[in-house]
Amino acid sequence: MKSKVVITGMGAISPIGNDVSTLWQAIKDGKSGVGNITLFDASAYDSRVAAEVKDFDASLYMDKKDARKMARFTQFAVAASVQAWLDAGMDKAGIDPDRVAIMLGNGIGGIEIFEQSYKKLLESGPSRMPPMTVPMMIMNEAAGNIAMRLNVHGFAFTQVTACASGTDAIGLAMDMIRSGRADVIITGGCEAAISTFSVGGFCMLKALSTAYNDDPTHASRPFDKDRDGFVIGEGAGIFIIESEEHAKKRGARIHAELAGYGASCDAYHLTGPHPEGVGGVKAIKHALTDAGIKPEEVQYYNAHGTSTQMNDPIETKMIKAVFGDHARKMKVSSTKGSTGHLIAAAGAIEAIICVKAIQDSLYPPTINLKEADPECDLDYVPNKPVAGNIEVAASGSLGFGGHNGVLVIRKYK
Repeated sequence: MKSKVVITGMGAISPIGNDVSTLWQAIKDGKSGVGNITLFDASAYDSRVAAEVKDFDASLYMDKKDARKMARFTQFAVAASVQAWLDAGMDKAGIDPDRVAIMLGNGIGGIEIFEQSYKKLLESGPSRMPPMTVPMMIMNEAAGNIAMRLNVHGFAFTQVTACASGTDAIGLAMDMIRSGRADVIITGGCEAAISTFSVGGFCMLKALSTAYNDDPTHASRPFDKDRDGFVIGEGAGIFIIESEEHAKKRGARIHAELAGYGASCDAYHLTGPHPEGVGGVKAIKHALTDAGIKPEEVQYYNAHGTSTQMNDPIETKMIKAVFGDHARKMKVSSTKGSTGHLIAAAGAIEAIICVKAIQDSLYPPTINLKEADPECDLDYVPNKPVAGNIEVAASGSLGFGGHNGVLVIRKYK
């Protein structure tokens, strides 16, 4: 029998709040975190909107000298991890640091560091490049910095599956707890890719919203007939997870049970999902089987819901293929209307939202849904939250490369 894995701590840095309570309140209020890009001059870009993190103060979570040696994505990850660590009471737990591990999702790393250093290389030559270029740029440095900040010595892995990275990291961490490889794992996703290079690349893919440059708060509109692309976001979402036995032994408060995880690869296309969503269907089914849950037991599904023409109807097909008639009875929403698409951090932030939805018996809304695409015909909780008991929630993520990851979260009993 699989050991039960529970969530005991949560932390968040997001475009709509720099802690879990502020994030959740903004979701309930239907707030949008999307605005015009301020991190660089985007006047020449087809898409000039993004969901930036606002008013972030790294010094609240780390020494200023240490922060200067970290890329933006790492600062977010460390900050959210400190929040989650304190929320879980780990600072007073007296746990064995060798039995605490890290499993983090990231997609693009310190892309702004790459840009700055490459510019210096071209302008002044290799001898003028910043010495910390590589340590600040590479994806695993967030996990390494978290380990140093919290003084933990178990494995520290970084999972890279594009936009499914955060979801996959949490799922793999759950499996590691079940296998006994760690007592506690710091897990989730982080990203800070609102940069000249990334935004330019996504623009060339025709993936970003371009129709709402003068109306940014309405740019991210999952399942709406007038959607025209995703809005890039940034942030970090972190869980502290542990076995139920370990959590009980130390008297921890338990937020929810992390009940199941499923993953698959479409093996179809590098940037687009299979038109019938066959990989996503498999991932959802795997997650439900792993959790020992029947499809009709799920009350809420937090969809990937990117607000692109391709994703939203295909994801709707996936949900209907798995849940059948029940798909029209349960609630489905995409909170990316509020947060934008946080790439590797998306699944982690959305899993946190699922936990809060279960705790508060409230279905999160899909904002900016004025008129649904005819191919998107489920109950997407348009614009305002809806009260209702939630015992089981699922959260799905789809990533470039055909990666599909799904988590099942259950009310703890």
